[in-house]
Amino acid sequence: MRNWLSPAETRVKFSPEQHLLETNRNIRELIEDTNIPASVRADLSAEFEDIEAISNKLRNGEIHIAAFGRVGTGKSSLLNALLQRKVFNTSPLHGETRNESREGWRSLREGHVILIDTPGIDELDGAEREAMARRVGNRADVTLMLCEGDLTQLEFQALEQLCAVQRTVLLILNKSDRYTPEELTLLLERLKDRCGILLPPDRIIPASSDPRPETVIYVDKSGKEQERHRSVSPDIALVRETLWSILEKEGQALAALNAAIFASELDQKIATKIVQARQSVAEKIIRNYCIGKGLVVAFNPVPVTDLLAAAGSDVAMVIHLGEVYGFKLSRSEATKLLFTISAQLVALMGAYWGMNLVSSALKTASVGLSTALTATAQGALAWYATYLTGKMAQTWFSKGKSWGNAGPRKTARAILASLDRDSIIRTAREDLSSRLKGSRGSPG
Repeated sequence: MRNWLSPAETRVKFSPEQHLLETNRNIRELIEDTNIPASVRADLSAEFEDIEAISNKLRNGEIHIAAFGRVGTGKSSLLNALLQRKVFNTSPLHGETRNESREGWRSLREGHVILIDTPGIDELDGAEREAMARRVGNRADVTLMLCEGDLTQLEFQALEQLCAVQRTVLLILNKSDRYTPEELTLLLERLKDRCGILLPPDRIIPASSDPRPETVIYVDKSGKEQERHRSVSPDIALVRETLWSILEKEGQALAALNAAIFASELDQKIATKIVQARQSVAEKIIRNYCIGKGLVVAFNPVPVTDLLAAAGSDVAMVIHLGEVYGFKLSRSEATKLLFTISAQLVALMGAYWGMNLVSSALKTASVGLSTALTATAQGALAWYATYLTGKMAQTWFSKGKSWGNAGPRKTARAILASLDRDSIIRTAREDLSSRLKGSRGSPG
């Protein structure tokens, strides 16, 4: 995995410009890494699209601010108020924002600020739009989480997710004109108390992006009172000032830091997927060698040659497993590793190896006539021993050709403790028995 810098390291080691260049260089290396298997890229295709977009964003010097929240909280209206013109679609109907949309807000010395509108996170028939909104919110440099009252459980969970990944988040209590001053004070106190573990108090801000028209009473020329409705200007000054302060202080450093966080998360996902893929392939290889070794031992009536054949099979398996984990072992290296593994297994499984040797001795005494009686049992033990050997080798390779702090003895104990020995041997006996019957019944 790549060595992504933490926020503290970023501030100490690099200027914003250097951090931006370093982050984008690491991201390009991640995107262009030829060692990432095609299957892993396919599984993480959406994430790779995101990281490509983030790289382009950094190259263009963009800072992204996304509005995020439930349907009807006024996300589009707030962005329009910041722009001071109607760009984003607003409607009294829920679900009108069906796709991510964006518009340039202003240019700072630090970069070009882009406002992004997203679908509501609570769309009943919009799982795809909800996923899109969450994705945009998670990769934005600043996220404006909008609510219109005390947070619902869905909103609080979304806020927790946003804050957990170190993004810059503002919680905007929109439509504040609907409350009396006393109600607004109580509601803000409630939000600050409930969200205090997630956000500092100055990041919880009231706003009124699209106030209801005021009703004005006036007296006409005839002396009669008349009603008139007049529009009210949006009250978003505190939101605007807070955003400008954040952007002017942090600017591109914030964008680069958020990009590094996202890329580090993707790097971790890639590593996890590669480990899972290798484990799956390794498990198939081990089981194939288990079958092969079990049949060789079961079919061969000569005790010396069946044990030698089994040892050769284990060496081949170790070499094969090394290739899965990116290591090319010579036969002598594989044999040395096998000796280390065998020494631990013999010490911990003496009784089973003893039974194997007894069965082998029976073959010699009866000149092969007892093979039918001992073949399945001996083959199953060979299967089990191969499985243990394979799991030991897999562990060694997965730790970079190392036993780690545990050492081979503790590793062997841990593997033995984690396996259901009786179940494995039972499965081996059943499989070998069916294959032996099938081979005896076949013509030729």
